[in-house]
Amino acid sequence: MKLSLGGRTALVTGASGGLGAHFAMTLAKAGASVVLTARRTEALEAVVAGITDAGGQAAAIPMDVTNSASVADAFAGLGKPFDIVVNNAGISGSGPALELSDDEFQRVLDTNLTGAFRVARTAASAMKAANQPGSIVNIASILGLRVASQVAAYAASKAALIQLTKVTALEWARYGIRVNALCPGYVETPLNAEFFASEAGQALIRRIPQRRLGRMQDLDAPLLLMCSDASAYMTGATLAVDGGHLVSSL
Repeated sequence: MKLSLGGRTALVTGASGGLGAHFAMTLAKAGASVVLTARRTEALEAVVAGITDAGGQAAAIPMDVTNSASVADAFAGLGKPFDIVVNNAGISGSGPALELSDDEFQRVLDTNLTGAFRVARTAASAMKAANQPGSIVNIASILGLRVASQVAAYAASKAALIQLTKVTALEWARYGIRVNALCPGYVETPLNAEFFASEAGQALIRRIPQRRLGRMQDLDAPLLLMCSDASAYMTGATLAVDGGHLVSSL
């Protein structure tokens, strides 16, 4: 089955740059009409322009996933529910757990976990009301399955997001709504290129069985699988794309 999304509408959160912008472009190339959301609308417009210049269909709306009213406003007035929702908005946070403040810990959870829940719940409510099936893809991380130091809040949020994926998949399957989690490993982006060029970054790469970082395009087929009818019997799944990092030796 071809991973075609022709005639589908898709929402991508956190789409102003990095993986979110790449995911939006990938979905548009597959034929979906894509709505990009983020807090920085000026950055969104640049991504939208890139998609439309390439012949795709895209629009931008502001959304702050940490604000319930902002999420509700972004969904309000839409003609019909989205067929596809990619919950990508997230922040990292870093530092030793002993030095992590309550506010910083909560800030990461508010975006990565509660924000994803707000978006998924709002999208699923609209799908259920319209009796329309759909696919929700939560962008988690291999750090939700295996740990590293200095990222207590991030790892906790992604582990919880994976469990949330399973619970909502169970509850919403009866409505034809599929919920799956995509767990990238270390993927090279403009924001982390400097670190991975350093001695510490190179040492981390050597621990990946494939001995390389992921490229953003390595996530294209897994994302399209989860969004398309090719995964019609797939829900509550967690798919790692990490060059074998999760199975590397301790």
